[in-house]
Amino acid sequence: MAILAVPSRHRPAIETLFALDARLAGIVRATREPMVGQMRLTWWHEALTKLDGAPAPAEPLLRDVQQHLLPAGVSGARLAGMIDGWEELIVADALGAETLDRHAGARGAGLFAAAGMVLGADSPLLVPAGRGWALADLAGHLSAPTAAGLAADAARRELSHAFSAPWPAKLRPIGVLSLIARLDATPGSALAKALKVGRFRITGR
Repeated sequence: MAILAVPSRHRPAIETLFALDARLAGIVRATREPMVGQMRLTWWHEALTKLDGAPAPAEPLLRDVQQHLLPAGVSGARLAGMIDGWEELIVADALGAETLDRHAGARGAGLFAAAGMVLGADSPLLVPAGRGWALADLAGHLSAPTAAGLAADAARRELSHAFSAPWPAKLRPIGVLSLIARLDATPGSALAKALKVGRFRITGR
């Protein structure tokens, strides 16, 4: 839904951005040995950073980043910063509040800030929206009830801030993701939630 709402000229860049996020998530999900996971994330960190000064190697996703994200002003170094949030999940002994906070900042806020650059707009709402979206997404993938509960509670707080003011029209395609995450955690019929999404796309509220 979010991708379809993005203007066609920006769609390849947004698709690439979320493909990168999905690739990093896949590394974390597949990690059984923390050191191996860190090595794989380090490779991506270095590869993304190098894009700012050298052509992409023969890795399709890196070539997409070079083709679609760098021209939009999203540097490889900025994208590499998202990796710090994923690494938190590998190296932490337990997913406490501080670990979740760092993950949400590096992954979620970083991802939404990059999306804002692609869409050509900025807003202070992007930070809590990105943080809340990342925390809600993480909560849905955690098997440990305590950690999942902490992530869900933090997500609700962030998403409350994210919708404390109207969203600029250019940023609403990315804001829809956070709104859906917020609605998924609240009671209500599917029709009522769909109407709220439709209203947001028109009014920003």
